[in-house]
Amino acid sequence: MKLEVTRVIDDEGRVVHPEREPQLSADEMRRLYRTMLLVRILDERMMRLRMQGRMGFYLTSLGEEATHIGAAHALHDSDWIYPAYREIGAALFRGYPLSTFMCQLFGNSEDPVKGRQMPVHHSVRRLNFVSVSSPVGSHIPHAVGTAWAAKLQKSQDVALAFFGEGASSTPIFHVSANFAALYKVPAILLCRNNGWAISVPSSDQTATPTFAQKAIAYGMPGVLVDGNDILAMIHVVREAAERGRRGEGPTLIEARTYRRGAHSSSDDPSKYRDPAEPKEWERRDPIDRFLKYGTARGVFDVEFVAQTRQEINREIGEALVYAENRPPKPPLHSLFEDVYAEVPRHLREQAALLEAEIAKHGDKIPPHG
Repeated sequence: MKLEVTRVIDDEGRVVHPEREPQLSADEMRRLYRTMLLVRILDERMMRLRMQGRMGFYLTSLGEEATHIGAAHALHDSDWIYPAYREIGAALFRGYPLSTFMCQLFGNSEDPVKGRQMPVHHSVRRLNFVSVSSPVGSHIPHAVGTAWAAKLQKSQDVALAFFGEGASSTPIFHVSANFAALYKVPAILLCRNNGWAISVPSSDQTATPTFAQKAIAYGMPGVLVDGNDILAMIHVVREAAERGRRGEGPTLIEARTYRRGAHSSSDDPSKYRDPAEPKEWERRDPIDRFLKYGTARGVFDVEFVAQTRQEINREIGEALVYAENRPPKPPLHSLFEDVYAEVPRHLREQAALLEAEIAKHGDKIPPHG
């Protein structure tokens, strides 16, 4: 089976499918461009901090910004987003503060997840942006369950799960897709096919030409989309969300893109891929393409881009200063929070014992041996 790659603009930002072109206001276009550029600059600067030893770990989404920012724009604010770990732009698009983003990276006293997650593993309850989960694909059934709950409650919400193509090789993907289609829940399963699952190429994940065509076996629509075309991302995710809201069930979307950087700051892709390979994707850069599109429409110009870049760098700098000047650890009592609605007696006793021991001996860890 051959699926068409859904596009709206080509690599030069020219509209090739006007019938799919979303009608965006100038303000919406500026917001989309600004968020993509914010994520790009954040990634560049945070990776430098990691190399300076000021941060322990980081993950970038270099070249993949359109996949999640376009999807976030297409959804309602009340819809649920279950990210993998390259979709922080969706939370930023919804209003996640940069200062909070930075505190989570440092795991400091104002880290909203209280030091219990790795850096770049954010959770934003008020934005329906659910905690990032590193185990591959483990969040997909949670998204399907949320979509099922929305159906049972007769709400108009949908739930979208992002995952890489490597997750499609897991049993949990199969079970989730089968359940979603069987019960016609308003779920969007968005496979971000970026070519690599750490060091495993996508060609080693499946014998089928596309991941999207796997949807046929489950009884749901499968859509193949150019993941570096933010307008196409908006188009296909909006259509999938509308299907779900009408009670027509889930959609599997394969967003074809490319991971131009390393898997993470702990990875060295030169060990397993041709260094020339990422360069082939630079001409398909999602930010450049959208910039050309917006410039042709008179929405973007050189002054706007320069000013936006300057504002973003200033905001990142201010957020970094804020985070680095907070107390370095979450408060001790947070160890006993967020499991029970009311802390039970035995945990209150343990907390009191710990406080007493620290008061007696200090909080220094004794040497081993």
